Amino acid sequence: MNVAGWRRTAIALSCVAWMAAPALAAEPAKLSGYNADIRESSISGISSGAFMAVQFGTAWSSVIKGVGVVAGGPYWCARADASDIMNGYTLPILTATGSCMKGPPREMNHSFEKAAAKSASGDIDPLQFVARQKIYLFHGYNDAVVAKSVTDAAADFYRHYLGEANRGNLYYQTTVGAGHSLAVAPDKQVEGLNDCQVNAAPFINKCGYDQAGIILQHVYGALNPPNRGPLTGTIKRFEQSLYTRPDDPGRLSLDQAGFVFVPGECEQGAACRVHIALHGCRQNVGTIGRRFIDDTGYNAWADSNRLIVLYPQTTASSFAPFNPQACWDWWSYVNHADNYVTKSGAQIRAIKAMLDALTAGAAPAAAVPPTGAPKPLKVIDTSDTSADLAWTPLAATTAYRIFRAGADGPFTVVADVAGPSFADSGLTPRTAYRWRVSPIVNGAEGPTSNEAPATTRSAPAPCQKPGTCPIGQ
Repeated sequence: MNVAGWRRTAIALSCVAWMAAPALAAEPAKLSGYNADIRESSISGISSGAFMAVQFGTAWSSVIKGVGVVAGGPYWCARADASDIMNGYTLPILTATGSCMKGPPREMNHSFEKAAAKSASGDIDPLQFVARQKIYLFHGYNDAVVAKSVTDAAADFYRHYLGEANRGNLYYQTTVGAGHSLAVAPDKQVEGLNDCQVNAAPFINKCGYDQAGIILQHVYGALNPPNRGPLTGTIKRFEQSLYTRPDDPGRLSLDQAGFVFVPGECEQGAACRVHIALHGCRQNVGTIGRRFIDDTGYNAWADSNRLIVLYPQTTASSFAPFNPQACWDWWSYVNHADNYVTKSGAQIRAIKAMLDALTAGAAPAAAVPPTGAPKPLKVIDTSDTSADLAWTPLAATTAYRIFRAGADGPFTVVADVAGPSFADSGLTPRTAYRWRVSPIVNGAEGPTSNEAPATTRSAPAPCQKPGTCPIGQ
């Protein structure tokens, strides 16, 4: 064979070899970076996700501006630390399933002392950042899983840091007859969701109460109405292993895949924000499919308000770690040390890495001068003794002045507040009120908003058996 023949043969053989070689494995799907300021991030969760939301929001309070707590308790409730080796690491489990669920939690001083120690060591952010957070708390009076005294303790934890000056940052709803669930108000029939008082999977209950929207507006102020039609955004699957390194996700009881909802405008480079939504035990994709992602109402609000929603996922684990119900780690089942409530906690570290990835494309925001009165002021929720107000924020506004009046009579100043929401408390049940708000810029008060009226709810009737309590009107 001549040289030209050998060349033709070599080329043919190399082509055959290339065609026969196995295809290269696809790169793991990663999170894209968007034009989202990390300091505008927020988090919410239900049940174990609520405990984790408190932990994450406290550890990273410098970047988390608001926390939603549905059927959850205070920071470091289970009190797990390395000394539990003496009890075979059983005491945190007993505490978590005992006083941290059935109530009441043990003395709150332990939570305050742990938070202070971790803040002093730099393991969590300085606690003065907690004082500026917007906090939404919820306990359904038909909840037969987590006692009201547990969520009361979460309220005490936050009030300790908010103080009187920022008391209006915390809104606590206890007059909705929900079972242990995230409450929704679907605009169309959605199969597989529970009636309001039920305490069962998928733990998403039809209560005529749009919890996702109330949480998001308590944190961010009045938002555009949710998109009830086809969403412009998309739900994307990503590999959580990219954010748990050097650990494998399974070692942390995290699933291989997480999910994120990204509105179309965010994909195109618009300025957006990130909300982290944490499912509860037995609400992960491996247990109930995508119900928590698709049916809780977050995406409809996010789609019309440039909000990216991150849905990290746990997975059930029967051994090392022991987490058979796919709960978030709020009793240190991963490593039995007390760092599970800090920045270095394995699951907190993974979620923060996801948040960092999503906000990696943030661009500096252009300065906008303040103009006019806050609008529209609206009452987004009422309880028997509180009303939650929200309005559209004005740029460069340092504070807002809240005015309240009865059904008749003059308005009086209630408080000055930072941020575009205020929880007015100490009200009388079944009573009509009106509110106005005005901006304060460089010490000068601006024009007042529209007038927003609302009537407080009735106090729930006493009921000793949650799950059977009648639903009030």
